[in-house]
Amino acid sequence: MNAVPGSPADRLLNTSLVVAPVLYLVANVLYALRGWESDPAGGVFHVLGAIAYTLVLIRVATWTSGTFTAALLVVGSIGIAGNVAYGFDTIHVALGDVSLVDRSGAATLIKPLGLGFPLMLLMSAIALRRIAPRWPAILIGLAALAFPIANIGNIPALGVTVSMAAVVGFGALAVQRAPAPPADADPTVSGRTTTAATAS
Repeated sequence: MNAVPGSPADRLLNTSLVVAPVLYLVANVLYALRGWESDPAGGVFHVLGAIAYTLVLIRVATWTSGTFTAALLVVGSIGIAGNVAYGFDTIHVALGDVSLVDRSGAATLIKPLGLGFPLMLLMSAIALRRIAPRWPAILIGLAALAFPIANIGNIPALGVTVSMAAVVGFGALAVQRAPAPPADADPTVSGRTTTAATAS
C-alpha cells in the first residue's frame, strides 16, 4: 500500500499515531480512577480510541507489502471490531446491563474478536522492526503482549502502563523518519515513514 508523502491522507495517518494511543490512554486512566471497564466516560474514549486505531492500522499497512499486509489488515479489522465492541460493552455495563463477557451464546463472539487487537499491535511491531528505530517497535511489542494480561486480569495499573507504552512507541513514529529498509530486507515488509514536517 502507498500514501503520497505530504498529502492530506498521509498527514491524517501520521496524526493517528498520536491521537489513537492518547485516546486509549485517557480511557484507561478513567477506568483506573473510576472503575475498570465500567466507567461510561472511559467507555466513550475507549470507543473513540478503538476507531482511531483503524487509521493506525492503515498507516502501518502503508509501510508493508505483500502477504504480510493482507494478514495485518484482516487481523487488524477483526481486532478493531472487537475493541469497539468492548468499549460499547463498557457503556452497557455502566448503565446497569450485564457484560457480554459474562453471557453465553452469541455474546461469546466478543472474546475472540477482542484478542485480535493485541495481535494487531504485535504484528505492527513485527512490521516495524526493519523500517523504524528498534526501540519504538519493542515498546509496541511489549504493549501488545501485556494488553491481554491487563484487560483479562482487570489490572488498572498495567492497563495504563500499556497505553503509555503505545503512546510513546507510536508517537515516536509520528515525529521520526524511519530509515529505508536495507536491500536484503524481508520482501513482505517495506516502506518508510513520512511526516508533515519532512514534507514541508
